[in-house]
Amino acid sequence: MDRENPVLRIAKEAVTRMSQPKQLFDEMFDLSNTHLLLYWKGWLPQMISPCSWAILFVFIHLVFIVSFSAQFLYKRINCYRHRIKTTSYKSSPEEHRSEDMSLGISYQASKMCCLLMLICHLLRLIFLLSQGNGNHCNYWLSGLAEILQSISWILLLVAIFNFQQTKCMKLPQIVRAWWICSFFQSVICLIIDIKSIFLDNASLEVQEYTDLLMLLSCTYLLVISFRGKTGISFRHSSTTEPLLHTSTEEHKETKRHSPYGRASFPQLVTFSWLNPLFAIGLKKPLEQDEVPDIDIKDSAEFSSNSFGNILKSITERCGLRTTSIYRAIFIFVRNKAAINAGFAIVSASASYVGPSLINDLVMFLGGERQQGLKRGYILAATFLSAKIAETVAQRQWVFRARQLGMRLRASLISQIYQKGLRLSSQSRQNHTSGEIINYMSVDIQRITDVVWFVNVIWMLPIQVSLAIYVLHKNLGLGALVGLAATVIIMALNIPLTRIQKRFQSKIMESKDDRMKATSEVLRSMKILKLQAWDIEYLHKLEDLRGTEYNWLWKSLRLQAFTTFIFWGAPTFISAVTFGSCILMGIPLTAGRVLSALATFRMLQEPIFTLPDLLSALAQGKVSADRVAMYLQEDEIKSDAVELIARYKAEFDIEIDHGIFSWDAESKLPTLEDIQLKVKRGMKVAICGTVGSGKTSLLSGILGEIPRLGGTVKISGTKAYVPQSPWILSGNVRENILFGHPYESDKYEKTIQACALVKDLELFANGDLTEIGERGINMSGGQKQRIQIARAVYQDADIYLLDDPFSAVDAQTGSQLFKDCLMGFLKDKTILYVTHQVEFLPAADLILVMKNGRIAQAGRFHELLQQNIGFEILVGAHSQALESILSAENSSRNFSIDSIGVAKVSSSNDCDEEETNTQFQGISKQESGQDLCQDITERGKLMQDEEREKGGIGKQVYLTYLRALRGGSLIPLIIIAQSFFQILQVASNYWMAWASPPTTETDPPVGINFLFLVYICLSIGSSFCVLIRAMLVAVVGLLTSEKFFKNMLHCIMRAPMSFFDSTPTGRILNRVSTDQSVLDLEISGKLGWCAFSVIQILGTIAVMSQVAWPVFAIFIPVTVICMWYQRYYIPTARELARLSGIQRAPILHHFAETLSGAATIRAFEQEDRFSKVNLGLIDRHSRPWFHNISALEWLSFRLNLLSNFVFAFSLVLLVSLPEGFINPSIAGLAVTYGLNLNSQLATIIWNICNAENKMISVERILQYSRIRSEAPLLVEDCRPPNNWPENGTIYIKNLEVRYAEHLPSVLRNITCTIPGRKKVGVVGRTGSGKSTLIQALFRIVEPREGTIDIDDVDICKIGLHDLRSRLSIIPQDPTMFEGTVRGNLDPLKEYSDQRIWEVLDKCQLGDLIRESEKKLDSTVVENGENWSVGQRQLFCLGRVLLKRSNILVLDEATASVDSATDGIIQETIRREFKDCTVVTIAHRIHTVIDSDLILVLSEGRILEYDSPSRLLEREDSAFSKFIKEYSLRSQSLNDTTGTSSIS
Repeated sequence: MDRENPVLRIAKEAVTRMSQPKQLFDEMFDLSNTHLLLYWKGWLPQMISPCSWAILFVFIHLVFIVSFSAQFLYKRINCYRHRIKTTSYKSSPEEHRSEDMSLGISYQASKMCCLLMLICHLLRLIFLLSQGNGNHCNYWLSGLAEILQSISWILLLVAIFNFQQTKCMKLPQIVRAWWICSFFQSVICLIIDIKSIFLDNASLEVQEYTDLLMLLSCTYLLVISFRGKTGISFRHSSTTEPLLHTSTEEHKETKRHSPYGRASFPQLVTFSWLNPLFAIGLKKPLEQDEVPDIDIKDSAEFSSNSFGNILKSITERCGLRTTSIYRAIFIFVRNKAAINAGFAIVSASASYVGPSLINDLVMFLGGERQQGLKRGYILAATFLSAKIAETVAQRQWVFRARQLGMRLRASLISQIYQKGLRLSSQSRQNHTSGEIINYMSVDIQRITDVVWFVNVIWMLPIQVSLAIYVLHKNLGLGALVGLAATVIIMALNIPLTRIQKRFQSKIMESKDDRMKATSEVLRSMKILKLQAWDIEYLHKLEDLRGTEYNWLWKSLRLQAFTTFIFWGAPTFISAVTFGSCILMGIPLTAGRVLSALATFRMLQEPIFTLPDLLSALAQGKVSADRVAMYLQEDEIKSDAVELIARYKAEFDIEIDHGIFSWDAESKLPTLEDIQLKVKRGMKVAICGTVGSGKTSLLSGILGEIPRLGGTVKISGTKAYVPQSPWILSGNVRENILFGHPYESDKYEKTIQACALVKDLELFANGDLTEIGERGINMSGGQKQRIQIARAVYQDADIYLLDDPFSAVDAQTGSQLFKDCLMGFLKDKTILYVTHQVEFLPAADLILVMKNGRIAQAGRFHELLQQNIGFEILVGAHSQALESILSAENSSRNFSIDSIGVAKVSSSNDCDEEETNTQFQGISKQESGQDLCQDITERGKLMQDEEREKGGIGKQVYLTYLRALRGGSLIPLIIIAQSFFQILQVASNYWMAWASPPTTETDPPVGINFLFLVYICLSIGSSFCVLIRAMLVAVVGLLTSEKFFKNMLHCIMRAPMSFFDSTPTGRILNRVSTDQSVLDLEISGKLGWCAFSVIQILGTIAVMSQVAWPVFAIFIPVTVICMWYQRYYIPTARELARLSGIQRAPILHHFAETLSGAATIRAFEQEDRFSKVNLGLIDRHSRPWFHNISALEWLSFRLNLLSNFVFAFSLVLLVSLPEGFINPSIAGLAVTYGLNLNSQLATIIWNICNAENKMISVERILQYSRIRSEAPLLVEDCRPPNNWPENGTIYIKNLEVRYAEHLPSVLRNITCTIPGRKKVGVVGRTGSGKSTLIQALFRIVEPREGTIDIDDVDICKIGLHDLRSRLSIIPQDPTMFEGTVRGNLDPLKEYSDQRIWEVLDKCQLGDLIRESEKKLDSTVVENGENWSVGQRQLFCLGRVLLKRSNILVLDEATASVDSATDGIIQETIRREFKDCTVVTIAHRIHTVIDSDLILVLSEGRILEYDSPSRLLEREDSAFSKFIKEYSLRSQSLNDTTGTSSIS
């Protein structure tokens, strides 16, 4: 009964207290309440008895010892049986060699921790034996517990040492379980010790000290048990092998280990694994190859495969929907996100320990020192422990969240890339390159930002709950009013977030439109300059930016208003809470007020973070929806083409009743009723008029065009040569090999068959010469032959060639056809589209396409006999040939009929040899834009991206700050923030000073007056915030807009040499990602640098007033912080720069892949290109990951330093004599000191982050200083309005080179092109034809000499005056996204009637009339919905509208059939009969009727005279051209004649 009485007594007391809930709640949560101490004294001994726990521990240790012994015996028995069965155990191939074993730091630390545990228990046992029964529990029970625990740790030590013998890499489950139990045991023992110190006033003895040591050891063992690894590794283990090997030499780098992957636990906590990298970065600027690798689990391949498998699994179950993408993202991040959530919750919880103890500290300083200074020091130690726990947890969750975001980014970029490889043609038209690049550069960044903000979701309820708990503890029911005010403030987010989400959607839409247009302008910059449309398109881009700017302004204005609300939220909540307390009569003592103020300051973080969270969620939702919609787009159907094994198939290609349409919804299919059977080794020629369906037929065989009916069967591998050459950035060899290994013999034969031998000899670095973006430094013929060589080298079974001869001259075309198609590939199946009739007779089968059908099929002579259309194409070619023969006959008696067929064939090689000798010395400037470097940089065209080194220059900051009105608004922002800080400190100081220390003390002022002054000060500070937020938004956006316009104008006015040597991805990176930083981030980052400095000055001022030594210690701490910053900045800055530079290759490679997706699919190279993409992602991730890790390295150390300052101030306050300081003001100092660690870290973090972000400003400034072209207009030298009236072009001593260090492309050119005459310009590839045209348009400026047009020196007038008065049809037809009308007349200068007249003249009128939208018919990106021939006709339409007196034709009809070519030539003769026409042509018949012929060779004029006079001389170069063309066509002529006779 004696034992039951205390329990009954406690139960009755508990029932009594339950009837008074408020009193019970106050007592339970008021740690300073005397009743609570008595309550614990009665209750806790029964619930937390040390003896009860000792019994439990004895039982657990017995279980462990028995289990461990049983497991040991079981293994020994199994080992004995195994030895009986086999004696070769030790030679097992799985046995690790001892010399390969590496004992990690974690293994060594585990041994040390277990040894420390054993020593502690032995000390306690010795102390117990020496002291006798001094423990709370039974003497023998305590002794038994210590003995059993000592035995347990001895067994564990034996087991750990045995790991080294057994080569064990994973921890046994029983060891992991025991270490986890030991941790909880240590925690419980420490709680019992704290209880005995606080409640029983016990002194610290051996047991308490050893409990603390054992807790530290068990904490480390707990982490090791979660990792599950012993720390033993082996050098030859597969776990150290990299998973990713990119196939291109460009991305092969020396193997590096990941310091993060090999870091020990202390290194992971302190981020000291980065120290070696900092040591390198401090000595010199880091280079990409000096940045360590990322861990395997962080690699793009690992992340991409994981995410792909998850998405595939979900898609198989639920189909591919937007929700499927969300589910895949959730499953991908959930495990690591859960760990991050744990750290975030610990951090949030630890942050509220300080506010909850401030009242106790104020009461202690106010005189409650019954227990001496020990209680004060324990409070200080508790404050410090909580801050350290907060620091460790916070740094870990922030770092891990960024790491998880990196993994998700790599996965999504990979998914977008792979989707781009599989997009169907219709889907591709729905998403332009600019849009898709925007998904990859902007949207994915916003999605990964959500991964960081999602931790706020876990922290928010914890922080609010703890804040309300602390408030209730101090203010009672007033806390409920504070909660209501908090809910009201947070509820305001709902409408604001909805509006912000709508603004974000509009911003992204307008950004997409701008990026799409920018990408198109950059891709077509040459034609814009030639047509003098660059200013018009500059205005178009500015208009699109204006739309984006309007939405940005609305969004930032709302953001500024939101900032005002939430900066004022703590003031509003505190005012409402204190006011309610006054009304309810709750006394406001200094301790309670300060605790509440500290809580409001802590509550400020979730309230501040909430708008950012909701904004990030809104942006992330919009971006995730956009990416999800893109990932759901239709793909190329895998069953569009049925693949048949070679040994099973009779035909290589078989199409049965094929129906195909580019637009599945169209009523009229693109191809209809296609019947085709191609046997192995057949040569099939495809011809027809422009737009008849030739390219579509090849696309149907490739599976590119949707199949609506019928079947397509293919047997064998394919190689494809598209009509528009697709050349990758890199060197010539890489383009030809295309991922296949280099085989010398095969390679030499390939380049010989493709007529590339001479070109490679003439290149500065042979086949290792670098090719510019889209082959910009190669002629059209060279690009075409390189991609033919690429196809030939693949050694495929089936070759699909789309008009491969249009871009090469006559001799080269003949050589390609003879040596390549009919020679090297004679045993292959070949389908080739051609407009050159001379290549048709050799075909085994000719397909004549008309209106999407195969109108005729048969051999050449069979089709001629049918007389249903084919003879029109042949007749047009015959007429062209007759014009050449008649020109020859009129010049000299040259009879082709007298030459026998045998003689023709025998002399053919001789003539070719003569011609080749004549042009043996072609210069090393290939085409008009060859930029091959001199011997010091051989073959180098694309320059490495410009990268500043060292610190961000002061000038960059000054340029940014002074960009708007000389920086006059910056002081206003600083003043507004300073007044906010002063008023906020004043309001808190007022509350601390005017509130009484205790309820018994009379307040110095009346409660109403106290509250009124507080309200006035708070409202004033809130309005200062509003002014500051609006100013930052206005100044930031206007500055960003000024930078954008400067950069845009510089880019648009840059010379073509800049675009030739700068990949589009670099420019897009600046106008997209870097510009977004200026729009939305940089002003806030720089602002916070100033704001955080002002904040910490206020904090130091308050703390120093109470304890001036704090200021003294703050000085050396600040010096240390600055030293850390200087140590950190060099490495972090270069890492940020490298990260920015490595982002552009991802976008550039993706843009190239999108443009050549059909080729990649045809060659079945999707996997290789995906691996290259993964390699590029990893190259970007390496500096990015180490950059964010470096930031955490710095933040961790700064937080610890600030914690040291705070602890020093606490110890100082506690140590001061009673009454020496005002406890209320001391409490205020502690209130501010609680945020000291975050404020100090925030200063350095903001400075470092701002410097990293300023790299975007630096990069934009680089492109705001590009050397400009000549002026568009020269007011003092404007030509007459009717200039050029006559069109006479006088060229004198013209010399042109592309750069000062390069040789001249044109040398000493002097000639006169008479006005209103037709001049043909001919010459081999690389002779300088295109360069002459560029010099005429001043795309390149003459180095010496002059060009006069009608006595006006073109170098003295403005570029716009020059280019707008000339017309050109370029070799590569370019169309812009929009409408037919917009492509013909972008300046809107002509009427619809005039446009229709022009369309009829260029054979497009009937086609466009069939469309429902007529002149508003859609033109998609690159004009992909029109054939190349039709695009060429549109270019003709442009010059017919413009009607200049000087017209330049640069291979203008290369992509149209002979019949259409004849119509175009007749149209040009008729429409431009009184104009000067300069024609560059590979088809000799297009220039044979010219008034003059200019023959170029090696950049010099070889011949210049009338065709008749040149043909009179048999040794003239032009005569050899004519003879070559006529000889090539002679066999066709004979065939045609024979067919006609029969």
